Amino acid sequence: MKALILVGGFGTRLRPLTLSVPKPLVEFANKPMILHQIEALKAVGVTEVILAINYQPEVVLNFLKEFEAKLGITISCSQEKEPLGTAGPLALARDKLIDGSGEPFFVLNSDVICEYPFKEMFEFHKGHGGEASIMVTKVDEPSKYGVVVMEETTGKVDKFVEKPKLFVGNKINAGIYLLNPSVLNRIELKPTSIEKEIFPKIAAEEKLYAMVLPGFWMDIGQPRDYIEGLRLYLDALRKKSSTKLATGPHIVGNVLVHESAKIGEGCLIGPDVAIGPGCVVEAGVRLSRCTVMRGVRIKQHTCISSSIIGWHSTVGQWARVENMTILGEDVHVCDEIYSNGGVILPHKEIKSSILKPEIVM
Repeated sequence: MKALILVGGFGTRLRPLTLSVPKPLVEFANKPMILHQIEALKAVGVTEVILAINYQPEVVLNFLKEFEAKLGITISCSQEKEPLGTAGPLALARDKLIDGSGEPFFVLNSDVICEYPFKEMFEFHKGHGGEASIMVTKVDEPSKYGVVVMEETTGKVDKFVEKPKLFVGNKINAGIYLLNPSVLNRIELKPTSIEKEIFPKIAAEEKLYAMVLPGFWMDIGQPRDYIEGLRLYLDALRKKSSTKLATGPHIVGNVLVHESAKIGEGCLIGPDVAIGPGCVVEAGVRLSRCTVMRGVRIKQHTCISSSIIGWHSTVGQWARVENMTILGEDVHVCDEIYSNGGVILPHKEIKSSILKPEIVM
């Protein structure tokens, strides 16, 4: 089986992290985002993953070479010279996707984090005999999204309603599809939206079915959702394999700590924290709802919440970092500094406090 992951462009919503690495390689819960998906695809027997990408494909491929061997899976790129939307990349990768087997292939948005129930989806797809299956997830505020209107019993999709003013349903497209090769005949090589142009046509022919995603779902393409996604992911990890989570008197709630990280005396870590490889957290530090990436040093008595600390950064002692502060790579926050929502580009030294959310160039 094959799978296509829609990686797309520059990852602008996750800047300043994506100024250092392409978005699929930004770590989420201590592993590159895209690896969560590739490992889950491999687990259901996918042998080839194609990345639809138009920015730094060589960087991504070079990085994934090691995992190709480790996982025993083929990873290749289909490079867009211009943005092709969410359907155009399928037409571009047509020759890679069609192998004469007639087997369906998966298509995923690279920002989506969930428990990836690919096996159940494959069985659902085979069972209904239609042309395409989409995963949907229930949301509390459907008016913010495009809603999928479907038959509850069979899953047959009736129509799509974009940001409905009146309640028509609470299920939205979760960005995970399983498509028969025949779907490629519907797509031209030009910028096209699979959600707005291709799926409605398949639904009109009663060949599109939707399966409700079990468990959590989050699009982690922007910092606030990334932090919320980490909470949901760690919560699911607690239920599935809690031994991967940190324990101890200094841990509160769900915390992921890489085995090479060092944590000092008198710290309080959690809930919803991921600490990456080689990090040093000195004595008396308080961390909650945050990600601390590889090689970071957090000096003593510092407090960090609802923030992302980029690779090899340093946060000085008695500093306070909160409210969606995002430090790019190699940022150095001096002692006793306060950051309220600062977004700081790589290789900076912060010597004065950031009192209201702003970008520091």
